Amino acid sequence: MTSTIRLVLLVSGLASSMISQAGEVLPLKDHPASAGWQDLFTTNLSNAAAQQGIWTVDNGELTASKDVCIFTTNQYENFILDLEFKMGGAANSGVIIYCSDIGNWIPNSVEVQILDDFAPKWAGAAPNWKCGGLFGHSVPKKQAGRKAGEWNRMTITCKGQTIYVLLNGEQVTEANMKGWTSAKKNPDGSNIPPWLSRPLAELATRGHIGLQGKHGGAPIYFRNVKIKQID
Repeated sequence: MTSTIRLVLLVSGLASSMISQAGEVLPLKDHPASAGWQDLFTTNLSNAAAQQGIWTVDNGELTASKDVCIFTTNQYENFILDLEFKMGGAANSGVIIYCSDIGNWIPNSVEVQILDDFAPKWAGAAPNWKCGGLFGHSVPKKQAGRKAGEWNRMTITCKGQTIYVLLNGEQVTEANMKGWTSAKKNPDGSNIPPWLSRPLAELATRGHIGLQGKHGGAPIYFRNVKIKQID
C-alpha cells in the first residue's frame, strides 16, 4: 500500500469499522432511536454556558436572538449527538464539538457546518464551507441539507479523533483528525481559513459542545438535541 493510499484512508476514516464499548457499530448507517437519550440542554438552560436572555426555548425549540454561541457546562468525549435543525434563509450556523476554550472557541474546537446551501449568498462558498462538512476542513460527500424553513436531522458521532456526520439519512462526513497536521492546508490541498489557526490533529478530543447562534442575521432553530456517551 502506498503512502498516498494510507493517508486517504486515515483522513476519510474508511480503513475499518469500529465497535464502541456500548456496542454500536460505527459509523452508524442510519439515525438512531434517540428519544430516550439525555437532553443536551435542560428546558431552562440551567446546564448551559450562555449569555442571559439570548438563547430561549419555546415549544421545544431552542433559538438565539443574537450571534452568540451556547455551550454545555459539561465536557464530553466519545459520544453520539443527535439533533434536528431548521434554518432561516441564507443561514450560516454550526454544531461545535471538542471545544477546549469557550472564550476562544473558533481555533480550539471542531465545527460541523450548518449552511443554507441553496441560498445565492453562498453559491461561491468554498466546498469545505458546505452543510454537513467540518467547516474549513472537509467537504461533505454530497449535498444532503434541506431548504430553509424545513427541518433537518443530523447525527454526529465522535470516537477519539474520528468524526462521522449523518445528515438526513446520508453519510456526508467521515474524517480522522490525525490527517490534519497543518493549520494552513487541508490534506486535499485546499486552504484552511486563517482564523482556524490550530491543526485538527492537535486538538483535544474532550470538550464542551456548542451551538452557533443567529450568525449573519439569519435565524436558526434546534430541537430534540440528544446525547449518548459511548465509552
